[in-house]
Amino acid sequence: NFLKTQKVLRLATIDQSGTPHIVPVWYLYSQKKFYIGTNTRTEKAKNLKKNKRVSFCIDVGIHSPKIYGVMGKGNAKLILDKNKVLFFAKKILKRYFRTLENKSAKELLDDTDCIIEITPKKLSTWSF
Repeated sequence: NFLKTQKVLRLATIDQSGTPHIVPVWYLYSQKKFYIGTNTRTEKAKNLKKNKRVSFCIDVGIHSPKIYGVMGKGNAKLILDKNKVLFFAKKILKRYFRTLENKSAKELLDDTDCIIEITPKKLSTWSF
């Protein structure tokens, strides 16, 4: 339930020099997978074409006992099929906008040409 209610996932990919590239992203958690809308021009998408391994973190809180998080490792792939991209992009954006008729939502939808699908291989949680 935590993964479905939070709004920001920090995604780490590996660039061509072997250095982690970490970005905050909007996401959808469904069927035990994470889906992230992006564009093939982004560094994260380019990194995933060369190395499918990712790490991620979703966390909340700064004061005990309301500090909680989930982090994991997994493999990612780029979904490029236009119908699937549109399907997931709309589902992701509906988590963040009241309507997809919003100007920003439309711009993001128009700019999304791929979806990152993450299959977690390892998850861990913490709370304080």
